[in-house]
Amino acid sequence: MHLPRYLARLPSWPVSPARGHSDQWLAGLLRLQALCQRWRQNARTRRQLAQLDPRLLGDAGIGFAERQAELDKPCWRD
Repeated sequence: MHLPRYLARLPSWPVSPARGHSDQWLAGLLRLQALCQRWRQNARTRRQLAQLDPRLLGDAGIGFAERQAELDKPCWRD
């Protein structure tokens, strides 16, 4: 069976961790989970920032340019 080029370049992962490496797998999965949670939090706070009216932004000391710079960031950027 021939794989598409983009799939052939992906690293191959064993179906289950090798004996003795389960702690490393678990640690990796936990890091991945934490990373995904941080990205979701970034996206959520940017959505909330986008909904604030200019008066509230001014009260918080956030200028239009600062707000726009934060909203332009992708979710994976802090």
